[in-house]
Amino acid sequence: MANVHANVITAELGTHLRKHVAACLRLLDEGATIPFIARYRKEATGGMDEVTVHTVQKRHQELSELDKRKEYILDVIRERGALTAELEERINETLDPVALEDIYLPYKPKRNTRAQAARALGLEPLAKIIMAQNSTDVEKQAKKFAKEAGSISAALAGASDIIAEWVSESEKARNLVRSRYQRSAVINSKVVAGKEDEGKNYQNYFNFSEPLRTCNSHRYLAMRRGEEEEILKVSITIDDDEMIDRLSRMFVRSGASEECAYLVRGAVKDGYRRLMRPSIENEVAAATKEKSDDAAIQMFADNVRQLLMAAPLGRKRVLAIDPGFRTGCKLVVLDEQGNLLQHDVIYPTPPANDFVGAADALCFYVDRYRIDAIAIGNGTAGRETERFIRDVMLPRKVQLFMVNENGASVYSASEVAREEFPNEDVTVRGAVSIGRRLIDPLAELVKIDPKSIGVGQYQHAVNQTKLKDSLDYVVESCVNTVGVNVNTASRQLLSYVSGIGPSLAANIVKYRAENGDFTSRDQLLQVPRMGEKAFQQCAGFLRIPGAPNPLDNTGVHPERYELVEQIAFDAKADVARLARDRNLLHSIELDRYVTKEVGLPTLTDIILELEKPGRDPRETVEETPYDDSVRTIDDLHIGQELTGKVNNITAFGVFVDLGMKENGLIHISQLSERFISSPSEVVSIGQNVRVRVMDIDTSRGRIALTMKGVAQ
Repeated sequence: MANVHANVITAELGTHLRKHVAACLRLLDEGATIPFIARYRKEATGGMDEVTVHTVQKRHQELSELDKRKEYILDVIRERGALTAELEERINETLDPVALEDIYLPYKPKRNTRAQAARALGLEPLAKIIMAQNSTDVEKQAKKFAKEAGSISAALAGASDIIAEWVSESEKARNLVRSRYQRSAVINSKVVAGKEDEGKNYQNYFNFSEPLRTCNSHRYLAMRRGEEEEILKVSITIDDDEMIDRLSRMFVRSGASEECAYLVRGAVKDGYRRLMRPSIENEVAAATKEKSDDAAIQMFADNVRQLLMAAPLGRKRVLAIDPGFRTGCKLVVLDEQGNLLQHDVIYPTPPANDFVGAADALCFYVDRYRIDAIAIGNGTAGRETERFIRDVMLPRKVQLFMVNENGASVYSASEVAREEFPNEDVTVRGAVSIGRRLIDPLAELVKIDPKSIGVGQYQHAVNQTKLKDSLDYVVESCVNTVGVNVNTASRQLLSYVSGIGPSLAANIVKYRAENGDFTSRDQLLQVPRMGEKAFQQCAGFLRIPGAPNPLDNTGVHPERYELVEQIAFDAKADVARLARDRNLLHSIELDRYVTKEVGLPTLTDIILELEKPGRDPRETVEETPYDDSVRTIDDLHIGQELTGKVNNITAFGVFVDLGMKENGLIHISQLSERFISSPSEVVSIGQNVRVRVMDIDTSRGRIALTMKGVAQ
């Protein structure tokens, strides 16, 4: 079946990829991961990147599910004795799930339908007579069935029910109606009577109508969410009269007797309104929901990727603060690895306003622990705490960062946090999460459900299985792109490394605790349940800084160590010198080392890794220079220019942290002078931007911003 799927996928991606798609599917079936295939099997796949490999994997899964459905349908039709060679061929060749269900519909088992009841009375022959449209005396024909049906009118009604079902199951008719829905359907939304006050958040949709094909994903999801909350009544409609007329022309034959034509028209109308339209409307609604889900999930996944790949501060000592008013500001000291050294509480904010005591504590901890940076949560009392710290004469120069604390409370109450800090309360754990998020966002955020990170839109309204799969893929991709220090990584971080998973990650951490730090990648083979296959998949993504073999701290896979040693030998150097000497490195003639298994893509990657051993692909973290004069929404005025940080991207615009409680919104139309289809074309999560205030709604806490005409 893999070969069949390879042919289908090749036709969709491009015929030149036939060999590479087949190789990709073979590697996936053998248990290779997407990161491993994209990074270490470029020769086999023709250099497919992660996105393409993931696309091949998803399409293979979809086709496999379609194959299972086909087998089931064939079995049902076969049991009914209705399977012909032609029908079997049509089913096997169909790649469209919708078309497949249309083929299956006439044979699908039915229960308690009006047509089934009519058939049970023996009225199907009468229905066929009427549908032939030749009889000039239908009532005379119906008399033959009156006894079973109860009356002539009942016989005609039952026959019409059968015809209505035939109409509703006609592939041609369904395609006609489906096409019309796709081209000209209108989505309508109205408020449920009496729910106006309760549903004020949905007031834009109280009397809303728009062509379905132009309805953006966020508007569609908003309406469906309002419908689920019983605030809105939503429908998708087309011109029924026009559609009934079209269908009537399809089923009423020219030259048909007037009596038969009348009955067929009535059956067509009934079949459309009662059976076909609700079915197609549900189908279109489901397809639109799926499309909207996919768009929202993709947006969410892109945001999560940007957040996970945010610039780390790196191995520096951090003093992290979880701000508060009445309960004070929780303070924690973290070493270069994020280990907790000390915690305390200071009260520099109202009502205590203990400025002297808080300043003394800050100076003490900064000096004693040689603090490099201070991380302040951006929640309640965040800006007040930041302003206080900026006014303190600290004993050494430190960097000051506002850190997005979304998800910190989720982490603090999680099982992971309890395992890491069994003797500390949630306030300490939350402050630790804020500090670690500055040191290494990726390493910390993998401990939190991505849905809780705060960069999504309607994430609770979309398909949860698809959302989880997408986010798991993103997290795995980010972790393996960056690489993981096997001697410092948490169990959660290790579990996302290619080929490892939760169980093996736990074994690695346990082995490390019992035997000390790893000194070579080969040592990983001593970890319980670390087989050759798992080692092959994970080894290249694990780093060992300071290892005797410098290759253990690079993305060079152990299977290529011998090749690198040969290259170094030919260059009359050892591997360490080869990595240090850039001129020597670039003097190597790579073509000399091309073999059937190793091509220029792999050799080029090896040179890049040797050039920058242990390199981190992420950028360097930057402070955000918030305007000190702006503390609350009341400090804003129209026309004012500010610096903020992008903290969420949606389909309709960008939310910007201005250093206060309320975020500002840059509508997509205000992001650029040129037309853009997505905000991601202009900005990214964590980016510092200059904005101008366009409008302020103090009562609703809404701030409209623009980047147009603002120098960046």
